[in-house]
Amino acid sequence: MSPLNRRRLLAGSALAAFAATAPRNAGASASAYPTPHQHPSALAVADGFASVNALGLNGTTGGAGGQAVTVTTADALADYVGRKEPYVITVSGRVQVGDDMLTVVANKTILGVGSSSEITGGGLQLGSTTRPGNNVIIRNLRFTDASDDSISVTNKAHHVWIDHCDLSRGYDGLLDVKRESDYVTISWNHFHDHSKAALLGHSDTYTADRGKLRVTYHHNFFDRTDQRHPRVRFGEPVHVYNNYYRGNALYGVASTEDAGVVVEGNYFENVAKPILSGYDKSGPGRVVERNNAYVNSGAPQTLGTVVEPRTYYAYALDPASSVPSLVTAGAGVGRV
Repeated sequence: MSPLNRRRLLAGSALAAFAATAPRNAGASASAYPTPHQHPSALAVADGFASVNALGLNGTTGGAGGQAVTVTTADALADYVGRKEPYVITVSGRVQVGDDMLTVVANKTILGVGSSSEITGGGLQLGSTTRPGNNVIIRNLRFTDASDDSISVTNKAHHVWIDHCDLSRGYDGLLDVKRESDYVTISWNHFHDHSKAALLGHSDTYTADRGKLRVTYHHNFFDRTDQRHPRVRFGEPVHVYNNYYRGNALYGVASTEDAGVVVEGNYFENVAKPILSGYDKSGPGRVVERNNAYVNSGAPQTLGTVVEPRTYYAYALDPASSVPSLVTAGAGVGRV
């Protein structure tokens, strides 16, 4: 069975189970919840590093088992994402957040409806120094015009799954993971109309990130964003597979400060510097590359050895040649 057919089989069975068991709030519409068989890329359970049993969690379940609510305003969203109890929060329509980063605390699932749910003007920060943002799922949401990061996974947040989102026109990073965060999966997202896409690691001097930042990036569409797809410091292993890179002006992936990154099965199109070891003032990182496609693109830089992601989880690699069609058809909102 091909990797895509295996994904279809898992998607259908898992989504059917989710639709049957998801709690519903009195008065909430059924259309606020995912239905099965919408797209073969739509998995109902986290994969990659977010699926790993570690740090007291058995994978990433978000707000499963908690109350389900639907929000239409920034005040309601801020209220529910900050509550200590688990919640499944459906965002309906366009929510104007203002200039704030809303703090999301542990055990939350945040879902968009169809292709019209949007958070604009501000962003989501997973965790604070006193309130951890562990076990959080964000899916099927559009993020635009953030005053800072669109999504920031920070302050030791772990077990986070960000899936099928559309991120553009932010101020700083579209989706950053930093400050000792760990066990994160970033999958099937569309990044566009921005420069700094996905930072991984706070700074060259924040050595506390060493031994953390285990993140999987797969089936994302880095669509003419300039840089950081991701830019990695210290983390190992970081797994970057089956992503579609198109027209990235500065570079694709950069491994720096002795990070360990496995880059495989990706499709680089019109990317002069697809893979770098070291960037700007940051020292070199280790990179293993394999089975990538380089179309009208430069040669990759590699260095050293990296811990294999398969020591943590199993995965099925799609052929690099199929990545543009798979990712453009499946990434972004409206597919779950």
